[in-house]
Amino acid sequence: MIGLGKSFAKCALVLILAVTFMVGGQIKSADAKGKTAKYVFLFVGDGMGLPQRAATAAYTGRKLAIDTMPAQGITTTFAANRFITGSAASATALASGVKTNINYIGVDPDFKSVKTIAEMAKEQGKKVGIVSSVSIDHATPAAFYAHVKTRKMYHEIDVALARSGFDFFAGGGLKDPEGKKSEAPLGNALEMATANDFTIVDNKKDFMALKPGDGKILAWNQWLQDGKALPYVMDMTENDITLPEFTSKAIEMLDNDKGFFLMVEGGKIDWACHANDAAASILNTISFDESVQEALAFYEKHPDETIIVVTGDHECGGLTLGFAGTKYGSHFDILSNQKVSFQKFTDEIFADFKKQGGDFDAVKPLITNNFGLKFSGDPKKDALVLADFQVAEIKAAFDRSMAGKDNSNGSEYLMYGEYEPVSVAITHVLNQKAGLGWTSYKHTGVPVSTSAIGVGAAIFNGSYDNVDIATKIMTLMGLKATPQYVNSGKLQIAAN
Repeated sequence: MIGLGKSFAKCALVLILAVTFMVGGQIKSADAKGKTAKYVFLFVGDGMGLPQRAATAAYTGRKLAIDTMPAQGITTTFAANRFITGSAASATALASGVKTNINYIGVDPDFKSVKTIAEMAKEQGKKVGIVSSVSIDHATPAAFYAHVKTRKMYHEIDVALARSGFDFFAGGGLKDPEGKKSEAPLGNALEMATANDFTIVDNKKDFMALKPGDGKILAWNQWLQDGKALPYVMDMTENDITLPEFTSKAIEMLDNDKGFFLMVEGGKIDWACHANDAAASILNTISFDESVQEALAFYEKHPDETIIVVTGDHECGGLTLGFAGTKYGSHFDILSNQKVSFQKFTDEIFADFKKQGGDFDAVKPLITNNFGLKFSGDPKKDALVLADFQVAEIKAAFDRSMAGKDNSNGSEYLMYGEYEPVSVAITHVLNQKAGLGWTSYKHTGVPVSTSAIGVGAAIFNGSYDNVDIATKIMTLMGLKATPQYVNSGKLQIAAN
């Protein structure tokens, strides 16, 4: 019976793929009406499924800009070899129109390099920009310019960036430009970028001063909080470059008579959801939406030449808009009491506390000051007052954090994932008080929303798969809506 189940699953996946391509093809040919877009925007909210968008709208008390776009669709996200996708496989589908396996970047399941819509735009003479709030060599941005066997080949991805010929890269930094973690280093990617006429910028003052005549740009924020990524929005200071600022500058630098393609990723929505931190995810989703508003302002000036597409690569965390403990109640305003992300609390505040040592009573003020949760008072009169069982839950996590025990297996993983137990326990309790729950520390198979406005936007109405987003964009760029291969199918890095 088990073997039969696996066979059925494989057959079902093949059938879904076939139907997706057939339906997607009919939609594209019927609705594009021959129009082409000079300016192409693709926004990817990493980890931003339907729940993330809905939670953010509920928190703000208003519709997001992306929810007001005239075209709205539902998009499936499965990978070629797994129902629950990963960012590499999903981004490759969004970038090329080809389903691929988990962790593959810019290649099909047979490791043949697939051409991306960014590369196609460059061939058309358009300028091309890639922006992300995580490292610019992370899975999603990499899938638009690199062709490698695994997303972990950061050095090879960095070299692909330097050799891409694209015009603007910005956001997070590079994880392995010198090849220290590569089995076969190809040289210093930053030196290659400079040799290929990139100007490298690593601070806000110089970044904001950039002008269109300054040529090709590789820029990142001065403070990279974790994994060479931008800080969470709630942890930023005035010295940090926000995702909307990166987006605005990208538009300014890329604008030209031949048009441009710009991909912007809100990567830390996903990272916050992996850690089950709703407040951090929501504030980063707001920032992502504000980035889209920068594109909408450009669209208002060029309504007959612009297409803006907004989607997610997958849902993350299994976020639910409802919790058993609050029954039908929702209290999203409670999240505003959180002042720092789980990351800053873990890396700075709690890390300092651990060095100094202290008991549970000593950590209580830190929890109250940073998350608003109170250890005294009447829970029936003040929603932020912890019930006895909630105090016990946080204390158990605190004890585990102080002991430095491993959480990667068993019931401990179900409670804390692979994160600092006390940080997860605090955000879980706060989120539950708000009426939010989580089911996972990984991605889920929940479909995502896709929104669009501009030239041919109507073809993004309805239900379709993530590969269709790429082929629909190809159509609107005046190209054939079929996946293409590069370098006779050879891996790009090997060919270079």
